[in-house]
Amino acid sequence: MSEANLLEVRQLEVVYNHVATAIQGVSLDVPEGSVVALVGTNGAGKTTTLRAISGFLPSENAEITDGQITFRSKPIERTPPDRIARQGIILVPEREKVFSTLTVRENLEFGSARKRGASADEIYGYFPKLRERHSQLAGYLSGGEKQMIAIATALLCRPVLILIDELSLGLAPIVIAELMASLRLISKTAGLTVLLVEQNANAALQIADFAYVLEGGRVAFHGTAEKVRSHPDVQEFYLGGAGVTDGRSYREIKQYRRKRRWWG
Repeated sequence: MSEANLLEVRQLEVVYNHVATAIQGVSLDVPEGSVVALVGTNGAGKTTTLRAISGFLPSENAEITDGQITFRSKPIERTPPDRIARQGIILVPEREKVFSTLTVRENLEFGSARKRGASADEIYGYFPKLRERHSQLAGYLSGGEKQMIAIATALLCRPVLILIDELSLGLAPIVIAELMASLRLISKTAGLTVLLVEQNANAALQIADFAYVLEGGRVAFHGTAEKVRSHPDVQEFYLGGAGVTDGRSYREIKQYRRKRRWWG
């Protein structure tokens, strides 16, 4: 394992219900202090990858059948989620992020119980809206404000690595931009490492240092965020380029481009 990498995934394979292969041969590096984006369409295997890293696969009747996951040079595949969390890997899930019948303050107090993570002042500094809504029931907050609570609660758990599943899901562009900017700020000021799963590739690549494109359970392309963002195939299929995908997959577009170059 490279000393610069906090997390490494090597040739990971995950199978659901003993028959359905969700991801196969997935490898990725997460350097310490970086923001790494894992992008792709729905069903590409992004969430499965996060569940494998965080230890939550058994609850989905899924299992790692091959490959290795190392965190700080130690293998963690098949480790229970509570032990993984104690090592400093905290998952912000796609759904069920807050206690809707508790206030914002109570959500944060519950998250900070017996922990010594970020202080309340630090949390409110990152998310001033939470200070304004501190006495409001979380169930009545907007989707963006619930995301703020979810990230804040994760910060209270003394994380070394935060795994965030679909930060932008269902949110307006202006809210997405605000959350992404806050996440980047948190990463850089707190020295926090982030692995971000996103369907919204445009938003994710704006703040990421490195990126991986998943297609059909495999890594189709990877590199620095700038390299991925500037790749013509990625632009066409994921970033709203001028080309028309006609429902084709990323791999189909790559094959089409190769044939076009071959035949001139």
